[in-house]
Amino acid sequence: MQTKQRITILGSTGSIGKSTLDVLARHPGQFGVYALTASTQVGLMLAQCAQFRPEVAVMVREDEARLLADKLKAEGLNTEVRWGAAALDAVASAPEVDAVMAAIVGAAGLSPCLAAARSGKKLLLANKEALVVGGEVFLTAVREGGAVLLPIDSEHSAIFQSLPEDPSTWQRRVDKIILTASGGPFRGRDPSTLHEVSPDQACAHPNWVMGRKISVDSATMMNKALEVIEARYLFGLDPDQLEVVIHPQSVIHSMVQYKDNSVVAQLGTPDMRVPIAFGLSWPERMVSGAAALDFHALAAMTFESMDDHGHPERFPGLKLAWATLKGAPGSCAVLNAANEIAVEAFLNRQIRFDHIHHVNEATLQNVVSGRPENLDDLLVLDHRSRVAAREVVARLS
Repeated sequence: MQTKQRITILGSTGSIGKSTLDVLARHPGQFGVYALTASTQVGLMLAQCAQFRPEVAVMVREDEARLLADKLKAEGLNTEVRWGAAALDAVASAPEVDAVMAAIVGAAGLSPCLAAARSGKKLLLANKEALVVGGEVFLTAVREGGAVLLPIDSEHSAIFQSLPEDPSTWQRRVDKIILTASGGPFRGRDPSTLHEVSPDQACAHPNWVMGRKISVDSATMMNKALEVIEARYLFGLDPDQLEVVIHPQSVIHSMVQYKDNSVVAQLGTPDMRVPIAFGLSWPERMVSGAAALDFHALAAMTFESMDDHGHPERFPGLKLAWATLKGAPGSCAVLNAANEIAVEAFLNRQIRFDHIHHVNEATLQNVVSGRPENLDDLLVLDHRSRVAAREVVARLS
């Protein structure tokens, strides 16, 4: 009789977390939920606990945790409630856990990702910041812990599915990786009008349903910059072997070009349940719940260079990916921290949309990143970068 895989979902109330639970609900005989974690959404966490009966639920703060505990008790549910960063690390590394879905947005997800990696878990990485911020520190934890690292971002999952099974052959056989980008909601907009963009407009992605922070990153193309950095660490290729092409239909999720110039691509409907199901079932395949791609109804697929139609002016942040990868080892962590502060300030209407790039660039110039050796170094660098970014925001406000 097959034993159920026991799963911890870091960030269960976000878009990736909810999609993961949707997939798990389709396969109750294969998976069980050990722990769910969330930031502030007590009501949704209560509903998730009622449906999936995890042993542990973790909230970021004590107030929300106590409120959740009271509500669970009133419903007759015996899920244990914990709170705080240490609790996140604990449910990510618990001996009872087989796999961890890392879906906490931002640098806050780094510590539990490291805990899961050091504990040798099957780590389903939807938090690109773990690699962008953690870099070699994170990869060392994966190697030393014996973890299995599987990318969940649609682009990186597509690349992983398009690469040879043996990673030792990647350098020898692969010419380059091509990440696709939809171009976001402002692909055809006059760049001179971007200062007028509102938070609601920036969050209206044409193809994907995502959280507000990720939606803004898509609108600025900073998500693609972070994905380029993530691809560099995931697949071990040189920065010059990474390319971005605009593909507005979001049908081809990414491609691998081989030394003989043949190209292998992964296609599918723009539904995150596809890469989630692939990661959960790897190396097998299982039903995801996503609609099948209908080639008879498929519109024409088009592609644009990032240099077409003024894209460098519209998406200036994209080039920061290659600049940071070729810079000091901590530069990527500085960029991520600056971008989180800039996006937060934009969503709070403190700065304009076109100021986001200015905050990122100025912070990179103002912070000496060095070479972080461990989590403490990374956290110090992250803090210094956020302070510097807030100073830039204050000057722009």
